Amino acid sequence: MFAGNFRLKAGLAALSLTAAALALPSAAQADGVVNIYSQRQPFLIEPLLEAFTEKTGIQTEVLHLNEGLPERIAAEGQNSPADVILTVDIGRLAAVVDAGVTQPVEDEVINNAIPAQYRDPEGHWFGLTTRARVVYASKDRVEQDTITYEELADPKWKGKICVRSGQHQYNIALFASLIAHHGEEATEEWMKGLKANLARKPAGGDRDQAQAIAAGECDIALGNTYYVGLMMNNEEEPEQKEWAAAIKVLFPNSEDRGTHVNISGMALAKHAPNKENALKLMQFLVSPEAQEIYAERNYEYPVLPGAEISETVKSFGELKPDTLPLSEIAKNSDAASEMVDRVGLDDGPAS
Repeated sequence: MFAGNFRLKAGLAALSLTAAALALPSAAQADGVVNIYSQRQPFLIEPLLEAFTEKTGIQTEVLHLNEGLPERIAAEGQNSPADVILTVDIGRLAAVVDAGVTQPVEDEVINNAIPAQYRDPEGHWFGLTTRARVVYASKDRVEQDTITYEELADPKWKGKICVRSGQHQYNIALFASLIAHHGEEATEEWMKGLKANLARKPAGGDRDQAQAIAAGECDIALGNTYYVGLMMNNEEEPEQKEWAAAIKVLFPNSEDRGTHVNISGMALAKHAPNKENALKLMQFLVSPEAQEIYAERNYEYPVLPGAEISETVKSFGELKPDTLPLSEIAKNSDAASEMVDRVGLDDGPAS
């Protein structure tokens, strides 16, 4: 259905298959349980699962796997305890579908809650939240308040751009969207321009790019919106508040096609032993209650039309999402990944 769109390390997958410590408790097979295989960070989903259990009485068992999740479920086969798969972007959703470990869902509640562009036409995956891939810009050194992705290749930004690895799924999705809009040849030329404008070799995560801007190492960077909210409200590491205070959020292409958005999402496992409970969880996750939890706790945009956005996220400015279906982005992910290697984006500007 989709081309595999990110590189799962075979060694990591093998480790995940053999590590006894990753086994779910035996209670996970009992009635009144739904088993979740998740690539989302635990603190992001715990409030939702607690609310689900309180509302339904159904307990949740969670296995967190950063890598090797599709291989794990495939190796478990018909005996897999997995009911629901939660993951962090269209690339990883497409990967679990490619691995043949999902089953289609035709559910009126879910389909009515999620706009068509944020769900698989064949019902194998569903978006739960969106996040925009925006430009973090220095409040002190960048005067302009509008920008386009295409402009990131303009020589005026030479030595002023920071990014995380081009092979990270967040960047791959953005590059895949540019391929969908402009074609491979034009996107490759653009990527060469981006590489030439880098201030340093790609490294770190999105928050590290904000830190680099605050330190004066670069003037602009690519990052997801929700990281800005997490930094602004980080009481445990208050230095991150300083990073957030140093940047402003620019929504690229707001004056034309709109800003690229990615999703967190869910899928129903192929051999879900607790299918009825799994569907109840999936329905809950698109409910107004759950969507508000996502918005308030995680600083993400709800997929449910009309759901309230957090005050923190409102402070970034107005998001005009690119309407390109995420299924189209997934089709170009392999090409985007190959392009990153071909251009040598992760080698940095001097290579």
